[in-house]
Amino acid sequence: MVIVLVFMKDPKLQIPMYFFLSNLSLLDLCFTSSCVPQMLVNFWGSEKTISYIGCAIQLYVFLWLGATECVLLVVMAIDRCVAVCHPLHYTTTMHPRVCLQLATLAWGTGLVQSLIQSPATLQLPLCSRIIDDIVCEVPALIQLSNTDTTYNETQMSISSIFLLVVPLIIILSSYDAIVHAVLRIKSNAGQKKAFGTCTSHLLVVSLFYGTVTGVYLQPKSPYAHEQAKFLTLFYTVVTPTLNPLIYTLRNKEVKGALIRLGRRTWDSQNK
Repeated sequence: MVIVLVFMKDPKLQIPMYFFLSNLSLLDLCFTSSCVPQMLVNFWGSEKTISYIGCAIQLYVFLWLGATECVLLVVMAIDRCVAVCHPLHYTTTMHPRVCLQLATLAWGTGLVQSLIQSPATLQLPLCSRIIDDIVCEVPALIQLSNTDTTYNETQMSISSIFLLVVPLIIILSSYDAIVHAVLRIKSNAGQKKAFGTCTSHLLVVSLFYGTVTGVYLQPKSPYAHEQAKFLTLFYTVVTPTLNPLIYTLRNKEVKGALIRLGRRTWDSQNK
C-alpha cells in the first residue's frame, strides 16, 4: 500500500517502471488477502474448514491474480528490455497510454483465465470434502473428483504452458538481450546501473516462477504433492511479502521517495 501511495504522490516516480511496480504491489496485496486470512483462521482454530462459497470465491480470485502476475512480470521484463536496449526510444515506446494498455492486458488475461478454468473445476463431482492443501486451487480440487479428469488436467496443462512456460521464455529472451546490450556499454558505471535496474525484477521472477512451476508442472506423486503444499505456501505468502522489500531496499529512488513522503506527512501534521 505504501509503494502504491508513493507512486501516486511522488512526481519523480511517474515513469513506466514504477507504474508497473505499483501494479505488482497492489496485485501482491490482493493475492495474499485472498487466501492468508482464511489460512490463518484454519491454522489457529481446531476446525480447519472453509465454506463451499468461500472456496469457490477463493478459487476464482486466486486464479485471476496468479495468472495476472505471470503476465505482469513479462510486461515488466519487456519494459526493462526497452529501457536498456533502446534508451533513446524508451519514452515514445513506453508511452503512458501503452503502459495502461499493457497493465489492462495483464489484469484482463488473468480474469479470462479464471473465468474459463474455475467453472470447469467447480463442476467436477467430488468424492471427498477434505482438501489436502492450504488453499482452494485447481490441482487440489481435481484430486477430489471421482470421475475422469482428463479434460481438466489437459486444460490446466495448456494454461500452464501459456501462462508459465511461454512467459518464462519471453522473460529469459528479454534478459538475454539486456545482457548483450549491457556488455556493449564501455563504462563500468553504466554497466552497473543497467544491471542494477534489472536485478530486483529478475530476483522476483526467480522466486515466483521457481515455486509456481513446481506446483503446476511437476509430475503426480505423493512426495510431489507434499512438496507442492510447501511451494504453495511460499508463493502465496513469502514471495508477495518479499517483493516490496526487494524493490525498496535495492532501489535508491523508492527509498528517497519514501523519505520525502514521510517528511511531507510529518510537516503537515506539525503545522
